[in-house]
Amino acid sequence: MMSKPKKPLSSLSLAMLLSLALAGASSSSPPTPPLHLKILMDVPLGGRATRLDYASVDSDRNLLFIAHLGDGEVIVVDTDSHRLLKRIANVAQVHGVLAIPELGRVYASATGTNEVVAIDEKSLAIIARMPGGRYPDGLAFSPETHKVYVSDEHGGTDTVIDVATNTRVATVQIGGVIGNTQYDAASHHMFINAQSTSELVEVDPATDNIVRRIKVPGADGNHGLLIDSVSRRAFIACEGNDRLIVIDLRSGAALAQFPVAKDPDVLAFDAQRQKLYVAGESGEVSEFSVANGDISKTGESYLAPNAHVVAIQPATHEIYFPLKNVESKTVLRIMRAGSE
Repeated sequence: MMSKPKKPLSSLSLAMLLSLALAGASSSSPPTPPLHLKILMDVPLGGRATRLDYASVDSDRNLLFIAHLGDGEVIVVDTDSHRLLKRIANVAQVHGVLAIPELGRVYASATGTNEVVAIDEKSLAIIARMPGGRYPDGLAFSPETHKVYVSDEHGGTDTVIDVATNTRVATVQIGGVIGNTQYDAASHHMFINAQSTSELVEVDPATDNIVRRIKVPGADGNHGLLIDSVSRRAFIACEGNDRLIVIDLRSGAALAQFPVAKDPDVLAFDAQRQKLYVAGESGEVSEFSVANGDISKTGESYLAPNAHVVAIQPATHEIYFPLKNVESKTVLRIMRAGSE
């Protein structure tokens, strides 16, 4: 990759100055302690030792759904018995998976065929396929409008699916490369990472129109996204400069940023314990405490090769890391806080 030409100091934007100031502050901080997580077990997932991607928990049914991108299958694990239930085939290059408990349904992005696939949670069978754009990736659900939003990473849009009819009903033009999409239960709006413009884009699902573009100071490749609707904060993982940037959704102001695991990808949040986890392509995982409006980095460790996916079962506080190659086998590593 060619390096970008440096700008003179006089032309640095306020956003860049903020980024540099925060980066300088973090460099003088004390070393981050290791993660205090213990391994409960590794559950064999079957298939080949190929790339795994997003994961989603249905806590009502005690099910975990994992995208096995390299094998084109959705893996289903029983989180109560900790056993593999099924591998659902014919979901080509599956990236995103989203369990929607109130529908008893899972939606998955089959990037190999540029489709969105609907799966019934009772039969664990595919029940519908619909167009997903040029490179469908992450998904989010708007319960008020009964719509699934799908990040079209290379198409510069979000594809909108009506779950009542399982049809594409709209395409929201964002522009550039699209990162993850997340729903905010407080505003009932969708938030979408626009990587090319370093923005967080807010969309009203009632109209499928953009209502606000929030600049993300210091962002480079703002891909991963998690919304905490209670505190009204967006946590944004930037894969280009290994940063976690926190945005106040009310004002649009940047609250803080921190160095994180190299090549950060997926984020997971234990709302009851106010712990945020950021998993990186490097195999590193970063942990943050976000309680009472304060944000602090509380741990960071190397976990395993390509440990870039993380999900949490809120009822048991188990933390799930799908791993593509542990002694040449795919496994689900189940962990919990070491103090328990």
